[in-house]
Amino acid sequence: MLNGSDSKVEVLRVRRRTAGTIAVVSALGMTAVLGGCGSTGSSDVTLRLVAADYGDSPADSSKKYWDALAKEYESKHPGVKIDVSVYSWNEVDAKVKDMVAAGHAPDLAQIGAYADYAAAGKLYPASDLLSIRTQADFLSQLSEAGQWNHTQYGIPFAASTRVLFYNKTLFAKAGITPPTTWDELAADARALKDKGVKYPFALPLGPEEAQAETMQWMLSGAGSDNDGNGYTDDIGTYTIDSAPNVQTFTWLKDDLVGKGLTGPVAPGRLNRADAFAAFADGQVGMLNGHPTLIQQAEKKGVKFGMVPTPGRTGPARSSMGVADWMMAFRQNGHRDQIGDFLDFVYSDKNVLAFSREYGLLPVTGSASTAMSESDAASDKALRPFLDQLPTSELYPVGKTSWATVSAAVKQNIGQAVAPGGDPAGVLSRLQATATAADSGAGN
Repeated sequence: MLNGSDSKVEVLRVRRRTAGTIAVVSALGMTAVLGGCGSTGSSDVTLRLVAADYGDSPADSSKKYWDALAKEYESKHPGVKIDVSVYSWNEVDAKVKDMVAAGHAPDLAQIGAYADYAAAGKLYPASDLLSIRTQADFLSQLSEAGQWNHTQYGIPFAASTRVLFYNKTLFAKAGITPPTTWDELAADARALKDKGVKYPFALPLGPEEAQAETMQWMLSGAGSDNDGNGYTDDIGTYTIDSAPNVQTFTWLKDDLVGKGLTGPVAPGRLNRADAFAAFADGQVGMLNGHPTLIQQAEKKGVKFGMVPTPGRTGPARSSMGVADWMMAFRQNGHRDQIGDFLDFVYSDKNVLAFSREYGLLPVTGSASTAMSESDAASDKALRPFLDQLPTSELYPVGKTSWATVSAAVKQNIGQAVAPGGDPAGVLSRLQATATAADSGAGN
């Protein structure tokens, strides 16, 4: 693909046409076929895209982003039309599922999970769609997370990580500094409680996004050899009830929740949105947060800082990363047009525009570098998250069992830290659920 300062650079666009056959088109003399540079040679093709809405009001709906991007692409590709439908996160995955079940799959879907569709043989591999340059530019851990059965089907679209947010005003009143270890975190939370802070440390293990808070604590509690690192081990086997994970949730139960340092709402009933709202209202001393909390807190005038998540004996080795996914369905064909459009979507200009609009992290190396080197205030605000991304760990989204496991965690993990709760027993039951789901899914 040619764009911006690359307009004089020779680019090879490589597509797998049939098994064992590779067609290579040189940019020399044939730039019209390249993304953003002219017609693909096809006419009267409509690509249907279903996408999630990252906005929180009609004024900043993702529909505006996609409509502008589609208009620009269509102006350079008169034979291709991009038909975009945008739905809220509460309904977009179900919308795509219903379309596929009815035999009317969209050409492209930008949603939360891809593995079920890949396992059913409904998706194009990324290598059949993207130019070598585009595919190679994705951050490696995101590309790897997009693999099912060792082939990439999920194309990362947006990413975020977690850091520890703290209220600077409340910390100053308590005479404390940001923690780097669990012991320091507990001591800070005690000092905040003594000053009357409502939520010294907000621990949202309610059903909205408990799987995220759970994984962040699993990562921060990983053993010295990084064992028990998240939901799975290095070969993808579920390790929910590993010894480090049991120790982590035992510490949370005994040293935070049991000592009244997590606020008046039981963690199992506290949702992320409510915890974020309380932080923006100045009622929370500390919590694990992602980039959208920046704007939410700034709107309310909260003075806050951000530091890496504390671990057992120092900053956690890795943060939890989250990625949303683009995928292309085989049903309607249009492979070449889909690939050409995606090369346009993943140009630096467009990746950065989306990331900056919604406070998310770029998924490509070149756009990440551009953001990290930028002097813009909004880009600087994202650097703590950007710094965490290269070493972040993602959900095991390449496992078709993950949806079942995630749902079970959301419903049950709060019991592990409740008064009288049994962390080892809760994690053991979740492990049994994961093992059964994994076996049934064939992962």
